[in-house]
Amino acid sequence: MKKTFLLICVILIGSYGLFAQAPVQPATQDSIVFAKTINDYGTIEQGSNGECEFKFTNKGKSPILLTNVAASCGCTIPEWPKEPILPGKSSSIKVSYNTNIQGNFHKSITVSSNAINNTLILQIKGNVTPKVL
Repeated sequence: MKKTFLLICVILIGSYGLFAQAPVQPATQDSIVFAKTINDYGTIEQGSNGECEFKFTNKGKSPILLTNVAASCGCTIPEWPKEPILPGKSSSIKVSYNTNIQGNFHKSITVSSNAINNTLILQIKGNVTPKVL
């Protein structure tokens, strides 16, 4: 009886080692790195140029594909590369804000990709003042 009990204990302990998973280690380096994540237009006049650019580099070892880039509202329109960005290469996301809307603004752009840091938030902010005649 004791031998059977010991044998069962040894089997159970040994089986646990086969099915136990090692803890997931955090990434030591991001795959996609932006030169800046916030663009502050400052105070700009109504109808002025509302375009800016967010440059990034693939710091990983595999190609990066931006799967979606979505603005928090329809007043902000992002354009992004649809082709994979190879390791060590750079590209950019262009953003246009509708400067016909007066007042303070703070908008976000969510970037989704296959990178280690697969979801990033970019921000634009500023204040649009009435056009001086």
